[in-house]
Amino acid sequence: MKRYRNGEIWDYEEQMPVSDAARDVILGLDGGTTSTVCICMPILPFSDPLPHPVPVLARAVAGCSNHNSVGEAAARETLEQVMGEALAKAGSNRSAVRAVCLAVSGVNHPSDQQRILDWLRDIFPSDVRLYVQNDAVAALACGTMGKLHGCVLIAGTGTIAYGFTEDGRNARAAGAGPTLGDWGSGYGIAAQALTAIIRAHDGRGPHTALTSSILEKLGLSSPDELIGWTYADPSWARIAALVPEVVSCAEAGDEVANKILFDSVEELGLSVKAVVQRLDLCGPDGKDSFPLVMVGGVLEANKRWDIGKEVIRCISKDYPGAVPIRPEVEPAVGAALLAWNCLMKESVKEAFKC
Repeated sequence: MKRYRNGEIWDYEEQMPVSDAARDVILGLDGGTTSTVCICMPILPFSDPLPHPVPVLARAVAGCSNHNSVGEAAARETLEQVMGEALAKAGSNRSAVRAVCLAVSGVNHPSDQQRILDWLRDIFPSDVRLYVQNDAVAALACGTMGKLHGCVLIAGTGTIAYGFTEDGRNARAAGAGPTLGDWGSGYGIAAQALTAIIRAHDGRGPHTALTSSILEKLGLSSPDELIGWTYADPSWARIAALVPEVVSCAEAGDEVANKILFDSVEELGLSVKAVVQRLDLCGPDGKDSFPLVMVGGVLEANKRWDIGKEVIRCISKDYPGAVPIRPEVEPAVGAALLAWNCLMKESVKEAFKC
Protein backbone atom coordinates (compact mmCIF):
# COMPACT_ATOMS: atom_id res chain seq x y z
CA MET A 1 0.00 0.00 0.00
CA LYS A 2 1.05 3.60 -0.42
CA ARG A 3 -0.05 6.99 0.72
CA TYR A 4 -2.67 8.67 -1.37
CA ARG A 5 -2.91 12.45 -1.72
CA ASN A 6 -4.11 12.71 1.88
CA GLY A 7 -1.27 10.74 3.43
CA GLU A 8 -1.41 12.90 6.55
CA ILE A 9 -4.70 11.20 7.43
CA TRP A 10 -2.72 8.11 8.29
CA ASP A 11 0.08 9.84 10.24
CA TYR A 12 -1.53 8.69 13.50
CA GLU A 13 -0.48 5.11 12.67
CA GLU A 14 3.14 5.96 13.40
CA GLN A 15 2.24 7.00 16.95
CA MET A 16 -0.33 4.24 17.49
CA PRO A 17 1.05 0.94 16.17
CA VAL A 18 -1.24 -2.07 16.45
CA SER A 19 0.18 -5.20 18.08
CA ASP A 20 0.12 -8.59 16.40
CA ALA A 21 -2.52 -9.65 18.92
CA ALA A 22 -4.91 -6.85 17.98
CA ARG A 23 -8.36 -7.81 16.72
CA ASP A 24 -8.96 -8.05 13.01
CA VAL A 25 -11.58 -5.58 11.85
CA ILE A 26 -13.96 -4.79 9.01
CA LEU A 27 -14.83 -1.32 7.73
CA GLY A 28 -18.35 -0.63 6.48
CA LEU A 29 -19.10 2.65 4.73
CA ASP A 30 -22.39 4.23 3.71
CA GLY A 31 -21.73 7.22 1.49
CA GLY A 32 -24.60 9.42 0.38
CA THR A 33 -25.38 12.84 -0.98
CA THR A 34 -25.83 14.34 2.48
CA SER A 35 -23.32 12.50 4.68
CA THR A 36 -20.89 9.58 4.84
CA VAL A 37 -20.71 7.15 7.76
CA CYS A 38 -17.95 4.62 8.45
CA ILE A 39 -18.14 1.98 11.16
CA CYS A 40 -15.35 -0.28 12.39
CA MET A 41 -16.56 -3.75 13.39
CA PRO A 42 -14.58 -6.68 14.81
CA ILE A 43 -14.50 -9.84 12.72
CA LEU A 44 -17.08 -12.18 14.21
CA PRO A 45 -16.73 -15.98 14.32
CA PHE A 46 -18.27 -17.45 11.18
CA SER A 47 -19.65 -20.40 13.13
CA ASP A 48 -21.68 -18.29 15.56
CA PRO A 49 -25.00 -16.52 14.95
CA LEU A 50 -24.82 -12.74 14.70
CA PRO A 51 -24.90 -11.15 18.14
CA HIS A 52 -27.59 -8.61 19.00
CA PRO A 53 -26.74 -5.83 18.92
CA VAL A 54 -23.99 -6.08 16.31
CA PRO A 55 -20.75 -4.88 17.97
CA VAL A 56 -19.35 -1.61 16.65
CA LEU A 57 -15.90 -0.51 17.78
CA ALA A 58 -16.07 3.01 16.38
CA ARG A 59 -18.15 5.28 14.15
CA ALA A 60 -17.10 8.33 12.13
CA VAL A 61 -19.13 10.79 10.06
CA ALA A 62 -18.12 13.12 7.22
CA GLY A 63 -19.79 15.01 4.38
CA CYS A 64 -20.97 14.10 0.89
CA SER A 65 -19.08 11.36 -0.98
CA ASN A 66 -21.19 11.17 -4.14
CA HIS A 67 -18.73 11.97 -6.93
CA ASN A 68 -21.58 13.12 -9.17
CA SER A 69 -22.43 15.80 -6.63
CA VAL A 70 -19.04 17.04 -5.35
CA GLY A 71 -16.53 15.67 -7.88
CA GLU A 72 -14.25 12.67 -7.66
CA ALA A 73 -11.35 14.34 -5.81
CA ALA A 74 -13.58 15.68 -3.02
CA ALA A 75 -15.46 12.38 -2.75
CA ARG A 76 -12.22 10.41 -2.37
CA GLU A 77 -10.91 12.83 0.23
CA THR A 78 -14.10 12.45 2.28
CA LEU A 79 -14.01 8.65 2.10
CA GLU A 80 -10.38 8.39 3.11
CA GLN A 81 -10.85 10.88 5.93
CA VAL A 82 -13.81 9.02 7.42
CA MET A 83 -12.03 5.64 7.23
CA GLY A 84 -8.95 7.03 8.94
CA GLU A 85 -11.05 8.61 11.67
CA ALA A 86 -13.00 5.40 12.36
CA LEU A 87 -9.83 3.32 12.63
CA ALA A 88 -8.16 5.88 14.89
CA LYS A 89 -11.19 5.98 17.20
CA ALA A 90 -11.12 2.18 17.39
CA GLY A 91 -7.43 2.22 18.34
CA SER A 92 -6.69 0.29 15.18
CA ASN A 93 -4.96 0.84 11.85
CA ARG A 94 -4.89 -0.46 8.30
CA SER A 95 -2.79 -3.51 9.15
CA ALA A 96 -5.72 -4.92 11.17
CA VAL A 97 -8.26 -4.46 8.37
CA ARG A 98 -9.40 -7.69 6.71
CA ALA A 99 -12.22 -6.33 4.54
CA VAL A 100 -13.75 -3.04 3.43
CA CYS A 101 -17.23 -2.65 1.98
CA LEU A 102 -17.72 0.78 0.52
CA ALA A 103 -21.34 1.45 -0.46
CA VAL A 104 -21.63 4.85 -2.10
CA SER A 105 -24.30 6.69 -4.03
CA GLY A 106 -23.20 7.44 -7.57
CA VAL A 107 -21.77 3.94 -8.16
CA ASN A 108 -23.96 3.10 -11.12
CA HIS A 109 -21.67 1.22 -13.52
CA PRO A 110 -18.82 -1.32 -13.35
CA SER A 111 -16.42 1.46 -14.39
CA ASP A 112 -17.42 3.40 -11.24
CA GLN A 113 -16.68 0.34 -9.12
CA GLN A 114 -13.32 -0.26 -10.77
CA ARG A 115 -12.11 3.33 -10.28
CA ILE A 116 -12.89 3.17 -6.57
CA LEU A 117 -11.38 -0.31 -6.21
CA ASP A 118 -8.15 0.91 -7.83
CA TRP A 119 -8.01 3.82 -5.42
CA LEU A 120 -8.74 1.64 -2.38
CA ARG A 121 -5.99 -0.76 -3.44
CA ASP A 122 -3.49 2.09 -3.10
CA ILE A 123 -4.58 2.66 0.50
CA PHE A 124 -4.88 -0.83 2.01
CA PRO A 125 -2.57 -3.85 2.15
CA SER A 126 -2.88 -6.21 -0.80
CA ASP A 127 -4.53 -9.00 1.24
CA VAL A 128 -7.52 -6.84 2.27
CA ARG A 129 -10.78 -7.87 0.61
CA LEU A 130 -12.41 -4.86 -1.06
CA TYR A 131 -16.06 -4.58 -2.08
CA VAL A 132 -17.66 -1.57 -3.77
CA GLN A 133 -21.42 -1.24 -4.15
CA ASN A 134 -24.11 1.36 -4.64
CA ASP A 135 -25.29 2.69 -1.28
CA ALA A 136 -28.68 1.07 -1.89
CA VAL A 137 -27.08 -2.37 -1.47
CA ALA A 138 -25.91 -1.49 2.07
CA ALA A 139 -29.37 -0.11 2.82
CA LEU A 140 -30.91 -3.45 1.82
CA ALA A 141 -28.32 -5.33 3.89
CA CYS A 142 -29.03 -3.29 7.01
CA GLY A 143 -32.61 -4.54 6.90
CA THR A 144 -31.76 -8.16 6.07
CA MET A 145 -28.65 -8.30 8.31
CA GLY A 146 -26.23 -8.76 5.45
CA LYS A 147 -28.27 -11.04 3.18
CA LEU A 148 -28.91 -9.80 -0.36
CA HIS A 149 -32.51 -10.76 -1.03
CA GLY A 150 -35.57 -8.57 -1.47
CA CYS A 151 -36.01 -4.91 -2.34
CA VAL A 152 -34.91 -1.71 -0.68
CA LEU A 153 -36.50 1.69 -1.18
CA ILE A 154 -34.35 4.66 -0.24
CA ALA A 155 -36.00 8.05 -0.10
CA GLY A 156 -33.80 10.71 1.43
CA THR A 157 -32.19 13.57 -0.43
CA GLY A 158 -32.32 11.28 -3.47
CA THR A 159 -34.22 8.07 -4.12
CA ILE A 160 -33.60 4.61 -5.57
CA ALA A 161 -35.21 1.17 -5.49
CA TYR A 162 -32.82 -1.77 -5.65
CA GLY A 163 -33.53 -5.48 -5.51
CA PHE A 164 -31.73 -8.83 -5.38
CA THR A 165 -32.90 -12.39 -5.89
CA GLU A 166 -31.44 -15.25 -3.87
CA ASP A 167 -29.51 -16.43 -6.95
CA GLY A 168 -27.79 -13.06 -7.32
CA ARG A 169 -29.79 -11.31 -10.03
CA ASN A 170 -30.36 -7.62 -9.38
CA ALA A 171 -32.33 -4.68 -10.75
CA ARG A 172 -32.80 -1.02 -9.91
CA ALA A 173 -35.21 1.79 -10.67
CA ALA A 174 -34.79 5.55 -10.32
CA GLY A 175 -31.61 6.83 -8.66
CA ALA A 176 -30.51 8.82 -11.70
CA GLY A 177 -30.29 12.13 -9.82
CA PRO A 178 -32.55 15.18 -9.80
CA THR A 179 -31.79 16.28 -13.36
CA LEU A 180 -33.12 12.97 -14.68
CA GLY A 181 -36.09 12.87 -12.35
CA ASP A 182 -35.66 11.44 -8.84
CA TRP A 183 -39.35 12.06 -8.20
CA GLY A 184 -40.38 11.14 -4.70
CA SER A 185 -37.01 12.07 -3.22
CA GLY A 186 -36.56 14.85 -0.70
CA TYR A 187 -35.07 16.98 -3.45
CA GLY A 188 -37.95 16.16 -5.80
CA ILE A 189 -40.62 17.02 -3.21
CA ALA A 190 -38.99 20.31 -2.22
CA ALA A 191 -38.19 21.33 -5.81
CA GLN A 192 -41.85 20.84 -6.75
CA ALA A 193 -42.85 22.99 -3.78
CA LEU A 194 -40.51 25.79 -4.87
CA THR A 195 -41.88 25.55 -8.41
CA ALA A 196 -45.44 25.73 -7.06
CA ILE A 197 -44.59 28.93 -5.19
CA ILE A 198 -43.21 30.59 -8.33
CA ARG A 199 -46.20 29.41 -10.38
CA ALA A 200 -48.64 30.81 -7.81
CA HIS A 201 -46.76 34.08 -7.66
CA ASP A 202 -46.86 34.77 -11.39
CA GLY A 203 -50.41 33.49 -11.93
CA ARG A 204 -49.72 30.10 -13.54
CA GLY A 205 -50.78 28.05 -10.56
CA PRO A 206 -53.17 28.04 -7.59
CA HIS A 207 -52.53 29.86 -4.34
CA THR A 208 -50.68 27.71 -1.81
CA ALA A 209 -49.75 27.93 1.85
CA LEU A 210 -46.30 26.74 0.80
CA THR A 211 -45.49 30.34 -0.11
CA SER A 212 -45.75 31.82 3.38
CA SER A 213 -44.38 28.69 5.08
CA ILE A 214 -41.22 28.36 3.01
CA LEU A 215 -40.54 32.09 2.74
CA GLU A 216 -40.76 32.38 6.54
CA LYS A 217 -38.47 29.35 6.94
CA LEU A 218 -35.86 30.93 4.65
CA GLY A 219 -36.22 34.46 5.99
CA LEU A 220 -37.31 35.83 2.61
CA SER A 221 -39.96 38.47 1.99
CA SER A 222 -41.03 37.70 -1.59
CA PRO A 223 -41.21 34.73 -3.97
CA ASP A 224 -38.94 36.73 -6.30
CA GLU A 225 -36.15 36.25 -3.75
CA LEU A 226 -36.47 32.46 -4.08
CA ILE A 227 -34.71 32.59 -7.42
CA GLY A 228 -31.57 34.10 -5.95
CA TRP A 229 -31.72 31.78 -2.92
CA THR A 230 -32.09 28.67 -5.05
CA TYR A 231 -29.28 29.33 -7.49
CA ALA A 232 -26.86 30.79 -4.95
CA ASP A 233 -26.25 27.21 -3.80
CA PRO A 234 -28.36 24.62 -5.65
CA SER A 235 -26.97 21.68 -3.66
CA TRP A 236 -29.39 18.78 -3.47
CA ALA A 237 -29.39 18.46 0.32
CA ARG A 238 -30.05 22.20 0.82
CA ILE A 239 -33.18 22.01 -1.30
CA ALA A 240 -34.32 18.71 0.25
CA ALA A 241 -34.17 20.22 3.74
CA LEU A 242 -37.46 22.00 2.95
CA VAL A 243 -39.48 18.75 2.93
CA PRO A 244 -40.81 19.23 6.52
CA GLU A 245 -42.44 22.50 5.39
CA VAL A 246 -44.22 20.66 2.58
CA VAL A 247 -45.46 17.96 4.97
CA SER A 248 -46.67 20.55 7.49
CA CYS A 249 -48.64 22.40 4.81
CA ALA A 250 -50.17 19.14 3.59
CA GLU A 251 -51.21 18.25 7.15
CA ALA A 252 -52.86 21.67 7.43
CA GLY A 253 -54.95 20.87 4.35
CA ASP A 254 -53.10 22.70 1.56
CA GLU A 255 -54.20 21.11 -1.74
CA VAL A 256 -50.99 21.88 -3.61
CA ALA A 257 -48.79 20.35 -0.90
CA ASN A 258 -51.04 17.30 -0.67
CA LYS A 259 -50.86 16.75 -4.42
CA ILE A 260 -47.06 16.93 -4.31
CA LEU A 261 -46.94 14.28 -1.59
CA PHE A 262 -49.50 11.97 -3.21
CA ASP A 263 -47.63 12.21 -6.52
CA SER A 264 -44.41 11.39 -4.68
CA VAL A 265 -45.98 8.34 -3.05
CA GLU A 266 -47.08 7.14 -6.49
CA GLU A 267 -43.57 7.61 -7.92
CA LEU A 268 -41.89 5.80 -5.02
CA GLY A 269 -44.38 2.95 -5.36
CA LEU A 270 -43.72 2.72 -9.10
CA SER A 271 -39.98 2.38 -8.47
CA VAL A 272 -40.47 -0.58 -6.14
CA LYS A 273 -43.03 -2.22 -8.44
CA ALA A 274 -40.65 -1.94 -11.40
CA VAL A 275 -37.92 -3.80 -9.49
CA VAL A 276 -40.31 -6.45 -8.16
CA GLN A 277 -41.63 -7.13 -11.67
CA ARG A 278 -38.20 -7.38 -13.28
CA LEU A 279 -36.91 -9.81 -10.66
CA ASP A 280 -40.18 -11.68 -10.13
CA LEU A 281 -39.72 -11.28 -6.39
CA CYS A 282 -43.42 -11.88 -5.83
CA GLY A 283 -43.49 -15.32 -7.49
CA PRO A 284 -45.68 -16.54 -10.36
CA ASP A 285 -48.97 -15.74 -8.60
CA GLY A 286 -47.79 -12.33 -7.35
CA LYS A 287 -48.29 -13.28 -3.70
CA ASP A 288 -44.90 -14.63 -2.58
CA SER A 289 -43.38 -12.76 0.35
CA PHE A 290 -40.19 -10.74 0.07
CA PRO A 291 -38.42 -8.22 2.33
CA LEU A 292 -39.13 -4.57 1.54
CA VAL A 293 -36.57 -2.49 3.40
CA MET A 294 -37.57 1.16 3.90
CA VAL A 295 -34.74 3.65 4.45
CA GLY A 296 -34.42 7.43 4.40
CA GLY A 297 -35.75 10.54 6.08
CA VAL A 298 -38.66 10.96 3.67
CA LEU A 299 -40.05 7.57 4.77
CA GLU A 300 -39.70 8.08 8.52
CA ALA A 301 -42.99 7.85 10.39
CA ASN A 302 -42.69 11.07 12.38
CA LYS A 303 -45.69 12.99 11.05
CA ARG A 304 -49.43 12.49 10.69
CA TRP A 305 -48.88 12.63 6.91
CA ASP A 306 -46.87 9.40 6.86
CA ILE A 307 -45.25 9.08 3.43
CA GLY A 308 -43.72 5.68 4.21
CA LYS A 309 -47.08 4.24 5.32
CA GLU A 310 -48.75 5.51 2.15
CA VAL A 311 -46.02 3.98 -0.01
CA ILE A 312 -46.46 0.58 1.69
CA ARG A 313 -50.21 0.79 1.12
CA CYS A 314 -49.63 1.62 -2.56
CA ILE A 315 -47.26 -1.34 -3.06
CA SER A 316 -49.37 -3.82 -1.07
CA LYS A 317 -52.35 -3.34 -3.38
CA ASP A 318 -50.40 -5.11 -6.14
CA TYR A 319 -47.95 -7.15 -4.06
CA PRO A 320 -49.53 -8.26 -0.78
CA GLY A 321 -46.45 -10.40 -0.03
CA ALA A 322 -44.25 -7.35 0.54
CA VAL A 323 -42.96 -7.46 4.14
CA PRO A 324 -41.98 -3.92 5.23
CA ILE A 325 -38.81 -3.73 7.32
CA ARG A 326 -37.60 -0.68 9.21
CA PRO A 327 -33.91 -1.50 9.83
CA GLU A 328 -32.63 -1.73 13.39
CA VAL A 329 -29.06 -0.96 12.28
CA GLU A 330 -27.77 1.80 10.03
CA PRO A 331 -26.62 1.18 6.43
CA ALA A 332 -22.93 1.45 7.36
CA VAL A 333 -23.43 -1.60 9.60
CA GLY A 334 -25.21 -3.26 6.69
CA ALA A 335 -22.11 -2.63 4.56
CA ALA A 336 -19.88 -4.21 7.22
CA LEU A 337 -22.20 -7.23 7.43
CA LEU A 338 -22.02 -7.59 3.65
CA ALA A 339 -18.24 -7.73 3.88
CA TRP A 340 -18.50 -10.25 6.76
CA ASN A 341 -20.84 -12.47 4.72
CA CYS A 342 -18.52 -12.32 1.71
CA LEU A 343 -15.56 -13.30 3.90
CA MET A 344 -17.57 -16.17 5.36
CA LYS A 345 -18.48 -17.49 1.90
CA GLU A 346 -14.86 -17.24 0.75
CA SER A 347 -13.76 -19.06 3.89
CA VAL A 348 -16.20 -21.91 3.16
CA LYS A 349 -14.95 -22.16 -0.43
CA GLU A 350 -11.35 -22.34 0.76
CA ALA A 351 -12.27 -25.06 3.26
CA PHE A 352 -13.82 -27.19 0.50
CA LYS A 353 -10.69 -26.83 -1.63
CA CYS A 354 -8.50 -28.32 1.13
